[in-house]
Amino acid sequence: MSLGAKVRAGARISLLNTVVIRIGNFAAGVVLARTLLGPREWGLYATGMVALGVLLSANEMGVSLAIVRWDRDMGEFAPTVLTLSVLSSTVLYGMLFVAAPATARALGSPDATTMLRVLCFSVVIDGLACVPNQVIAREFRQGARMVLDLLNFLVTTGTTLALAYSGTGALSFAWGALAGNLCALAGCAVVVPGVLRPGWKATEARALISFGLPLAGASLLVLAMLNVDSVVTGALLGPVALGFYQLAFNVSSWPVRSISEAARRISFAGFSRVADSREALADAFGRGLAVLMVAAVPPCVLLAVLAEPVVATIYGERWAPAAGALRWLALLGLLRIAYELAYDCLAAAGRRSSLIAVQGWWLAALVPALLLGAHRWGIGGVGAGHLVVAALLVAPAFWWAMRRAGVGGAVVLRACARPFGGGLLMAAVSLPVYHWCGETRWGMFAAGTAALAAYVPVVLPMRRQLRGGGSKAPVPHEERVLAAEGER
Repeated sequence: MSLGAKVRAGARISLLNTVVIRIGNFAAGVVLARTLLGPREWGLYATGMVALGVLLSANEMGVSLAIVRWDRDMGEFAPTVLTLSVLSSTVLYGMLFVAAPATARALGSPDATTMLRVLCFSVVIDGLACVPNQVIAREFRQGARMVLDLLNFLVTTGTTLALAYSGTGALSFAWGALAGNLCALAGCAVVVPGVLRPGWKATEARALISFGLPLAGASLLVLAMLNVDSVVTGALLGPVALGFYQLAFNVSSWPVRSISEAARRISFAGFSRVADSREALADAFGRGLAVLMVAAVPPCVLLAVLAEPVVATIYGERWAPAAGALRWLALLGLLRIAYELAYDCLAAAGRRSSLIAVQGWWLAALVPALLLGAHRWGIGGVGAGHLVVAALLVAPAFWWAMRRAGVGGAVVLRACARPFGGGLLMAAVSLPVYHWCGETRWGMFAAGTAALAAYVPVVLPMRRQLRGGGSKAPVPHEERVLAAEGER
């Protein structure tokens, strides 16, 4: 099977996997939010997720990406990858365990100490699972990925709901996540047998750390950038406001998780295969970005325009304050999808210094904007600050970095022009329809339908581009790569 066929097949399965899992997570979240757990419990869980996200960004020092990126026999270095990953993950968890009380106080939720200690043990499990997970990504085995994710989801959701109904409160999330991750780790051992073997080669360890640390640093900056809003909200506005904000962020992330996560499971591996050709890399990025933007613009625009009725309809009136942040965060989600694809492209192209520069600039610009927004306008100001920085300050930085990697501005404009134009038309159509229908729930559905009807004709001429027609596929390079790996 050719590389292109592998990528397309993997993309289809990955998208199906992501959509199914996200629908299930969404349904479970609605049940919990409408019945058992309020803003404070969600705020405590958000506190734990902030800490866990930071740990996961650095727990294996970026060395596991060598499984995907290096065109070598994995048996030579995979045992060293596992050893490095488990050691660093265990050390990080030990530091978190000791610092949990101070961390919880700093995040504005002093009673989240137990939550932190339980939930963050997942970082050790992730350290063990990193090698089989990256083998699945390297080989585009998205069918296996779907089985493991479904297992994780069923165990996590079942445990969380059972504990929540028994009165465990916010800790239901933590124990559920821990149970799901343990089952997924056991599944990894079955799906990818023989790779959970630690080993050590000093020369390989030095090479892996040299390769991985810059990527881990960039990843840590990404996680800091995506979580500093929760830190600011919790510290300045308290756990209840953080609960509202977290719900808004989760809703705004529906398109990101459904679309971007499906793409990212294959994008780094795909870009890595064509990274030696600037022309091929630009072509692959342009087509990937076009697909993502066509799919992402409708949900992001509708969530921004119809934030209030969406929150009230799905979660109930008590969650209405979350809409103030959602309208901004939904548009941020659109940028996040584009930036995450650019991140994978730059990482595959070896532009690690550019990645660190862009992410460092983003974080440095974001902190004062969020502090000002939270102080003046509450959670709505936090969301607005996030969007302003991403759109006005970060976009030029990514543009610069991508040009250095050989992806010119024309590639980006060609991929985004029609979807963005269609998004503006959607906003212009949906608002008057919603108001004309009396701002009811049926009006929300009518507005969404009318907006989609206006959007489709705008992007329909892109169908040949989305199928990859007319693009210059890097066949000779792909064949060399596949031959080197023993593919037939």
